[in-house]
Amino acid sequence: MKIKVKICGLTTPEALRAAVDAGADFVGLVAYPRSPRAVSPLRAAALLEDAGMARDRSAKVVAVTVDPDDDLLKGIADWIAPDFIQLHGAETTDRADQVRAITGAGIIKCIPVSGPTDLEAAEAWGEAADHLMFDARTPEGSSLPGGMGLSFDWTMLKGCTFARPWFLAGGLNPDNAAQALAASGAPMVDVSSGVESAPGVKEPALIAAFVEAVRATSPR
Repeated sequence: MKIKVKICGLTTPEALRAAVDAGADFVGLVAYPRSPRAVSPLRAAALLEDAGMARDRSAKVVAVTVDPDDDLLKGIADWIAPDFIQLHGAETTDRADQVRAITGAGIIKCIPVSGPTDLEAAEAWGEAADHLMFDARTPEGSSLPGGMGLSFDWTMLKGCTFARPWFLAGGLNPDNAAQALAASGAPMVDVSSGVESAPGVKEPALIAAFVEAVRATSPR
């Protein structure tokens, strides 16, 4: 089965197009003002238009949020009409149901991980989420919940089964993608800072190299 790839934190039409051309299955647009990769719903709509994805979506569009309020969700729904909303904060399953009702989008719930017991949080999300994402827990007091290039012990996921398909995230790049997949057994991966030359600056060559590295590990 093909391992699916999400390229997150895209901020230019060139980077968005590079992700699609490389064969990414998901593209992420960050709607969190504190992130160096933040784009407003209006700007995200323009990116999709300029990249030729306003109507022809060859990759699923994910709006990445952190404890979003209803006004932001309505703006995302109106301007982007994403396939998925990624919840990267302290959202509850009840809030996820509200997010789904407001936007009409599927739900990707990110679970921060620093040790094996953190994986237990996934049990509550079997009904509320379409996909799970396991990302490295950021340091206490950090203004960002992810996108910092941090990783965790990938081997703790090996052999685990979850109620929903899941992404591995955190510290991935073209050089370690194969190692991460072998260690974790992940069916999907998410990358952001690992394909950048600076925070928020995606490099098309690194995007292509990451997708190629993942595809090389997929069963033929």
